[in-house]
Amino acid sequence: MAADNEIDPETAPSGPGCVECLAADGWWFHLRRRARCGHIGCCDSSPSQHAIHHAADASHPVIRSFEKGDDWFWNYVTEQYLDGPTLAFPEHHPLDQPLPGPAGRVPYDWQERLH
Repeated sequence: MAADNEIDPETAPSGPGCVECLAADGWWFHLRRRARCGHIGCCDSSPSQHAIHHAADASHPVIRSFEKGDDWFWNYVTEQYLDGPTLAFPEHHPLDQPLPGPAGRVPYDWQERLH
């Protein structure tokens, strides 16, 4: 289990997709939700890897997947999966949002751009 200050189950997600990618016309492979502040960032396989950058910049090491059907948490500091509580709704990105996403921004050669 994570330390009490690493997970806030009451904080809603910051939006439907990676905050930085949406602001910069970027795209993502999968989404991760910061368990403390709700920040949505793109995964480590995505070109920009915003989730891990936010973890370091904001000292928020615990994430949860923001994908439908996933309920796992990960701690970037300990590099371990961990158990956590149910987080505030919604628990995943909108179901009509494609992966990779968002719609209209994913390049034709997206698979070659993954990490």
